[in-house]
Amino acid sequence: MIPVRIESADDARLVDYRDLTDVSLRRVLEPEGGLYIAESSKVIARAIAAGHRPRSVLVQEKWVPDSAALLEGHPDVPLYVVSAEVAEGLTGYAVHRGALAAMHRPADRPLAEVVADARLVVVLEDLVDHTNVGAIFRAAAGLGADAVLISPRCADPLYRRSVRVSMGTVFQVPWTRIPEWRIAGPQLHELGFHLAALALAENAVALDAFAASRPDRVALLLGAEGDGLSRRALAVADTVVTIPMSGGVDSLNVAAASAVALWELRT
Repeated sequence: MIPVRIESADDARLVDYRDLTDVSLRRVLEPEGGLYIAESSKVIARAIAAGHRPRSVLVQEKWVPDSAALLEGHPDVPLYVVSAEVAEGLTGYAVHRGALAAMHRPADRPLAEVVADARLVVVLEDLVDHTNVGAIFRAAAGLGADAVLISPRCADPLYRRSVRVSMGTVFQVPWTRIPEWRIAGPQLHELGFHLAALALAENAVALDAFAASRPDRVALLLGAEGDGLSRRALAVADTVVTIPMSGGVDSLNVAAASAVALWELRT
């Protein structure tokens, strides 16, 4: 591996890293180009350990030794070295975490494969906040969920902010996208899952009561910030579960709610 020093943010070789602050542009480049951006040496190392393949790595001079070590098994991957000024001009922010990597996006795994041995999975419906997605992955990893399933319109777990907030656990917890509920609901039922929708409803069962006699395989459904779960999600659910609240507060942020529910439902 030979470091390649680049002097201009306009260099064509840096196109994968350009305009990272433009969310709409990243949504075009990442899924259709089959790429995502990993930030920091620790996150890149976790991605590589999970079998993800880097296309290139971008670093400042002082981080070259650490990044070169990351690429020991990938001698053909270019290591682009830039100044702090070029890095900030390229990405729109100061790159403080050592490195960025353009990573090839792995193909989605089949649902049955991801949940083959799972007893507790989290299903995210249409979450739009990448911070919440990352925080839920971190809770899933730390509190014993076996997998995370995301709806077609859910924010991308491999988006840079999701990865960073998750502390790299998006590479640790198995996950995949599921189809619309008319297909995904029956699929999860056929796989033996009891669908528990975390929501406010008159017929909702308190979380502790549900956990006391929880089914063997539980899929915990979590809805979008603000609106909560859709009517379609509630229609396929076997049980509506709620977290008992006090102090005049009716609910928690979705990431906080996921942590509470996963703690209560842990096996």
